Amino acid sequence: MKTITIILSLLFLIPNPQEKTKEKEVVVIETKFGNIVIELFDDVAPKHAENFKKLAREGFYNGTTFHRVIPDFVIQGGDPLSKDKDRNNDGRGGPGYTLPAEIKMPHKRGFVGAARQPDNVNPEKRSNGSQFYICLKDLPHLDGNYTVFGRVIEGMDVVDKIAQVPRDKRDNPIEKVEMKKVYLKKLQVK
Repeated sequence: MKTITIILSLLFLIPNPQEKTKEKEVVVIETKFGNIVIELFDDVAPKHAENFKKLAREGFYNGTTFHRVIPDFVIQGGDPLSKDKDRNNDGRGGPGYTLPAEIKMPHKRGFVGAARQPDNVNPEKRSNGSQFYICLKDLPHLDGNYTVFGRVIEGMDVVDKIAQVPRDKRDNPIEKVEMKKVYLKKLQVK
């Protein structure tokens, strides 16, 4: 009996092969509420993932805000126009280009998607080159319409805090929620 107990105890010490981790480049967003860490889906949405990394490397997102906050839906940011004092133009900017749709993933809580113009002006569902959103819950009604290119792996509590800030009638936070710094970091990811 002791032998069986010892063998079973040793089996629990053997790592589970399904829980293997690998070093991966992730995106870190620093805010006044804490950090949000995003794993990008390089294999599913390679153009969007690479673009997000490129903009982070260039410092493009530094100083932009989460300009659209809708509880039980999304928080949205990444507009360079959100850096200025004119809050009326927030949500209208980008880097000057769009990305082709890479629509393959569902909208789950914590997943990161690319904002875009509506179908009547954008039938190809091309994504804005910089604006993104983080889902606050599963949003199946968005599936098949927007490119999902990453997921929050740390800091969902930060996302939830941002989702609760007071906002105006345009869903723009009364007090700006700035992305102080957005950068790449190597991290062990499951």
